[in-house]
Amino acid sequence: MLSLQKITLGLVSLCLFASCSNTPAANSVRDALSADPRLTNSSPSPQASPSPSPSDSPTPSPETTTEPSPTPSATPAPTVDSSSSFSDLDKAPQALRQAVKETAELGILTHSNLAKANESTVFEPNKNVTRRVYARWLVAANNRIYSTRPARQIRLAVESSTPAFKDVPTKDPDFASIQGLAEAGLIPSSLSGDSTASLFRPDAPLTREDLILWKIPVDTRQVLPNATIESVKQSWGFQDANKIDAKALRAVYADFQNGDQANIRRAFAYTTLFQPKRPVTRAEAAAVLSYFGFQGDGISAQEALKGTPKP
Repeated sequence: MLSLQKITLGLVSLCLFASCSNTPAANSVRDALSADPRLTNSSPSPQASPSPSPSDSPTPSPETTTEPSPTPSATPAPTVDSSSSFSDLDKAPQALRQAVKETAELGILTHSNLAKANESTVFEPNKNVTRRVYARWLVAANNRIYSTRPARQIRLAVESSTPAFKDVPTKDPDFASIQGLAEAGLIPSSLSGDSTASLFRPDAPLTREDLILWKIPVDTRQVLPNATIESVKQSWGFQDANKIDAKALRAVYADFQNGDQANIRRAFAYTTLFQPKRPVTRAEAAAVLSYFGFQGDGISAQEALKGTPKP
C-alpha cells in the first residue's frame, strides 16, 4: 500500500514539473541538476587535427624520363702541326721506322701545301724529299730539339732580307728557312762566296751528298776537316768516292768521325756505295733529323721529347 502511494506521488511530481518547466522553481531545480561549467572547462579534451583531404596535397605522378641518346662526337679535323699522327709510318723501312716516328713526334714534318686536307695524316715515307722540304725540316728540327738553348738555334730570315737565291723570293713559303740557312753559312750560296750557287732549285729532289752537306755543319758547329777522295775512300770504303762533289767531300769525311751517330750510317746503314747523286726519301731525311750533335755532344729527338736536360 505504501509503495503504491510512492509511485503515485512520483508520477504526480513529474507531471507537475513538466507543466511548470518554465517557472522559476523549475529553472532552479534544472540549474541545480546541471553540471558545473567551470569543471568542464578546466580539463579540455585535445582537439584532433583535421586530416588533410587528398585534394590538399596531390600525389605527384611519376615522371617519365627519357634516356638521352648519346650525341656522336665529331672527328676533329687534322691540323698541319699534328705530324705525329701520320697514318702510313708503318710503310717506312723497318730499320728507319722508329727514328722516323720520333722525328714525327717533334711536330716538324709539315707539308708545304697546306690546302690539301689529307696531308697531315699521310707522310709518304718512301717518296723522294725535295730540297725545300728538307731545308724546312732541318731548321725546324734543330730549333725544336734545341728549344731550350737559343744559342744553338738557326735564326729564320725576315722578309726584308735580300734573297740569296734567285729562285727563292721573299714571298716563297719557305723563304725564311732557306734564306736562314744561307745567312748562317750552312748551305752554299752567294753569301758564302759560292758564285755557282745562284739557284737553289727548291723543288728538285734532295741528293744524298746534299743531305750530308747541309746537316754536318749543324752537327759539328766547327770548321770541317780537309778531305780528299782518297781520305773518304779510306774511311768509308766507298767505291764511288770519286763521284762525290768536291763541296761535299769534307762533310762526308767529317760524318765518318761521328761513329754510330753518323748520318750516313743511320740513314743508309752499311754500304760501300754512297751513290751521292741518288735522291733521298722522306723516311731517310726524317731519320737523319732524329739526332743532332757530334762525338757525344748531341741530343736525340727522343731525349728532346722527354725533356732530358743537356749541359
